[in-house]
Amino acid sequence: MADIIIKNGNVLTMDPELGDLKNGVVVIDDGSIVEVAESTEATADTVIDARGGVVMPGFVNTHTHAGMTLFRGYADDLPLASWLQDHIWPAEAELTASDVVAGTNLACLEMIKSGTVAFADMYFFMEEVGKVVESSGLRAALSYGMIELGDAEKGKNELKKGKGFVNEWNGKADGRISAMYGPHAPNTCSKDFLIKVKEQAVADNAKIHIHVLETEAELNQMKEQYGMCSVNMLDSIDFFGPDVLAAHCVWLSDGDMDILANNNVNISHNPVSNMKLASGVAPVTKLLDRDANVCLGTDGCASNNNLDMFDEMKTATLLQKVDTMDPTALPARKVLEMATINGAKALDIKGGMLRKGYNADVIIVDMNRSHLTPLFDVPSQLVYSAGGSDVRTSIVNGKVLMDDHKVLCMDEQKIIDDAKEAAFDLVSRVDAKN
Repeated sequence: MADIIIKNGNVLTMDPELGDLKNGVVVIDDGSIVEVAESTEATADTVIDARGGVVMPGFVNTHTHAGMTLFRGYADDLPLASWLQDHIWPAEAELTASDVVAGTNLACLEMIKSGTVAFADMYFFMEEVGKVVESSGLRAALSYGMIELGDAEKGKNELKKGKGFVNEWNGKADGRISAMYGPHAPNTCSKDFLIKVKEQAVADNAKIHIHVLETEAELNQMKEQYGMCSVNMLDSIDFFGPDVLAAHCVWLSDGDMDILANNNVNISHNPVSNMKLASGVAPVTKLLDRDANVCLGTDGCASNNNLDMFDEMKTATLLQKVDTMDPTALPARKVLEMATINGAKALDIKGGMLRKGYNADVIIVDMNRSHLTPLFDVPSQLVYSAGGSDVRTSIVNGKVLMDDHKVLCMDEQKIIDDAKEAAFDLVSRVDAKN
């Protein structure tokens, strides 16, 4: 007997070999998908009727700072320098471990409710983040954000912290958690430090999560400092490979794109954050034309302001269309692949598709709603019309985390109340110092 059977749903497998099933079943057992078909002879302890819904792989959010949910709406509509220096950095300087716990709990709750099953996170107090993820039931690739600023002693301590976190957390929570090295960016970490990070990551068989060419200011700083951009500097030290997750990648030349694609670097596109901070438009269509693995991330809530991957998909495709002046650019199914298949590949997760033997990370989207009617094309409807609140069921590793919009793995109201209290206490501490 299987654990779960999902029946009567419109099954969007995202599997190019199997295709989609207008009325199919997904059978789950022991954390994995054991059957995807039009019908089944199997029986299960739990049967979920997905009538009127789309059954699909959950989303993979490949760039977050989960604890920053506490900064949602705190410092909006400001120039980047003022946003960072006058608001975000002073607030982050006051962060405590309990603040990050409250913020990460809120982030996990938001992701469960909006269909995200896995995420890549870079922030502080990552041991606490790991504990929250472990209890939430989600998957995550976590990294301690290392900022060295050319200070050799600081770099030694940062790498020690990063290594300690990787050694302690990689493979935790029955494999739901992986740990990565998280050098913040090429303009906040020296070349020598980045060489050491790469060597340590290779030695520990761990991946690397890093910001790359998010802003024009970074591009100009790197050219002044090294006589070349971030991509060329990183390439010169053999930093790149399929073990690297590079967030943003906005200010790329054609040569930069060739380097990233040829080295199989995973690129996390964060269109909402890039637009809100006026950072620029990443050349996603050109990267995809080079067969680069481009996935999607939301960034932190201070610069988004939510973790809704439906918003991110819609924004990504519309931004490419208007930037290229081509309405066929980045079609709905392609951006769905970025949010599922490509994200799973970037985090080395056996997911992103509903396929036998893959992780049972499944969501059901309720399509029986006014703004989703009529339903002519499932991918188009999901990308252009649906939102996170349309997700009615979230399953990760074969465990139902949310059923019929009710979260089963967390105390929703307590998490909301705790986050409110933590956020306003944090801001009051910041204000008291100014």
